[in-house]
Amino acid sequence: MGFDGAKLALYLGEKLAVILRDDTPGLLFADHWDLPGGGREGAETPLACALRECREALGIAVPEQAVVWQGSFDEAGRTKWFFVARMPAQAEAEIVFGNEGQRWRLMEEEEFLNHPRAVPAFQDRLRVYLAQSATGNAKVLRGK
Repeated sequence: MGFDGAKLALYLGEKLAVILRDDTPGLLFADHWDLPGGGREGAETPLACALRECREALGIAVPEQAVVWQGSFDEAGRTKWFFVARMPAQAEAEIVFGNEGQRWRLMEEEEFLNHPRAVPAFQDRLRVYLAQSATGNAKVLRGK
């Protein structure tokens, strides 16, 4: 399956774990709120990519069964995956921030969706998940 990268919207309780991107000149969406994720390595699956990237960025091992939704998106002819996972609020204690980005925090869903410095594509993808969940048309994962 060809794809280029994956992102994970990780809910800890009712809040999203977000990362403030580095403020490096020339970096796409520098100093914006982002979600854990990144590029594919080797022959990994989209889900394995998203979970590895989250572990590298936030030091938290998200179990596959915590993933509740997935979607693939075309981004300028490249396939990118977007996953949503839900874990208890107490899992915040497991986070150990990695070396990419300025800092992390938990953010209310509405704040992320409306933040002027959140990465727009991930705001849009989260809205797709929320719309599909509200109508019962979500591509929900169970036990994968």
